Amino acid sequence: MLTLASKLKRDEGVKTGRPPGGPSDSSHRVSIRDRLLIKEVAELEANLPSTCKASFPDENKLHHFQLAVSPDEGYYQSGTFHFEIDVPEAYNMVPPKVKCQTRIWHPNIAETGEICLSLLREHSIDGTGWAPTRTLKDVVWGLNSLFTDLLNFDDPLNIDAAEHHLRDKVTKPTSPPGGRLLYCLHGLMLYYRWFTAYAP
Repeated sequence: MLTLASKLKRDEGVKTGRPPGGPSDSSHRVSIRDRLLIKEVAELEANLPSTCKASFPDENKLHHFQLAVSPDEGYYQSGTFHFEIDVPEAYNMVPPKVKCQTRIWHPNIAETGEICLSLLREHSIDGTGWAPTRTLKDVVWGLNSLFTDLLNFDDPLNIDAAEHHLRDKVTKPTSPPGGRLLYCLHGLMLYYRWFTAYAP
């Protein structure tokens, strides 16, 4: 993170020594997005949920990073799910682009990696979509919550996963909450069901 911050400081110092519009001037410009990201990444690192880990493959490119979410409760407990986050040049007028890299059986995540999370929508009917006042911290906390309180079976992206859950819920109402676990290990989708109810 310090590399981009030091580049910003260097650019500020160089501004006065170069004529505006010079050939090297454009190569040293730092976008508004990158200026915002320096502040937001520092805030994110200070407020990262304990179940999340962010990694930046290139510290000069804060607009591209990975997030690993390891839920400590619910259906997805003990799994680790990887997301790739790309922040477009038009940020913060548009939301970051997020894709789940781990194949998962989840009502709000398609098997191809698309994610249904209202704050990632540029235009949302319910008014909970993206707004310029939102930050990367909101995105990370939202992704983390997809495995707990934002798990939505009523308005799913993956209809089959939602129906599967609801069908199991109807056939085995006495099954304990931790009995059915959906999780992913080494990129392979595993579905572990509570079989003791059927044991002789």
